[in-house]
Amino acid sequence: MTDSLFTPFSLRDTEIPNRVMLSPMCQYSAEEGLANEWHRVHLGTRAVGGAGVVMAEATGVERRGRITPGCLGIWSDEQAEALEPVTSFVRSQGAVPGIQLAHAGRKASHAPPSEGGHALPEDHADGWETISATDEPYPDEEPAATRRMDAGDVEDVIDAFAAAAERSLSAGFEIAEVHAAHGYLLHQFLSPVTNDRDDEYGGSFENRTRLVREVVEAVRGVWPDDKPVFVRISATDWLPDRDSWDVDDSVRLAPLLAEAGADLIDVSGGGIHPDQQLPNAGPGYQVPYAEAIREETDVPVAAVGGITEPTHADALVRNGRADLVALGREMLRHPYWPLEAAHELDVEVEWPVQYRRGRFE
Repeated sequence: MTDSLFTPFSLRDTEIPNRVMLSPMCQYSAEEGLANEWHRVHLGTRAVGGAGVVMAEATGVERRGRITPGCLGIWSDEQAEALEPVTSFVRSQGAVPGIQLAHAGRKASHAPPSEGGHALPEDHADGWETISATDEPYPDEEPAATRRMDAGDVEDVIDAFAAAAERSLSAGFEIAEVHAAHGYLLHQFLSPVTNDRDDEYGGSFENRTRLVREVVEAVRGVWPDDKPVFVRISATDWLPDRDSWDVDDSVRLAPLLAEAGADLIDVSGGGIHPDQQLPNAGPGYQVPYAEAIREETDVPVAAVGGITEPTHADALVRNGRADLVALGREMLRHPYWPLEAAHELDVEVEWPVQYRRGRFE
């Protein structure tokens, strides 16, 4: 029987009820990294709406790893406790709660988009020191200084990811996703655009991929054997005119991530530099990257990027192009998209008892 958008999907001993995943979308609504009622409603609503995986936003493994002062954090027990009501409700609706563990590196210490998204220098009241593979700051109009990480910093970051995974487990999450995409810290090590090091973490492909592999190994080491680990990558830097990370590199990386303990690659793109040459962002514009990784490596993948139509999402699974379909902006616009998609695809799914009067006839 051909798998479809509403076929359950098992990774290790975790069964995901369908192939729809809420893509992690920053909410910029936390204070000191603490989740609040906004996060409970935002993530809970998508679980009510029928998503199989509800992935929380990029969540800082260190205070200095947040993108903005309003981003979620998981560097303290208090932050883990604040997330427990979120995961409890998501699970009660039959969805699998996931968390994206993140470190922004040189793209940290920025104002939220609603306030302009500009860099906040270290001496700003809301700013802090940023670290990276390089000492070159992200090229904002007024960039904040960035410090090149030394061996101690690297060790601290690996430890921070592992500790964050342990706290995420105690908070009730069932999937841990390592964020290595969109120009954030782990991507900064992967890409030759930003990695100008000459130590064991720079230069060759093996060295540039070392940190993400060690982080995945550290997360897998504390994550239960019956629960999956995802890794989100940027399959390409979209910088074809310079030495950069590309799809061939991603295909080469995927089995190494699987060796390190990853169960699925969440495939996105770009973010390393503002000069990126974004392709025509039509429906499914990033799907070929996920498909290439799946075809060449047999590692399960999630596809993302301009996917809005149920028939399109269903076809991606039916045709073996992706194992999960991640929706971000579309799920912000339509939190009950999975329920509506099931109706359009003529699939019977369970509705929340409170909403059964709204079922399509």
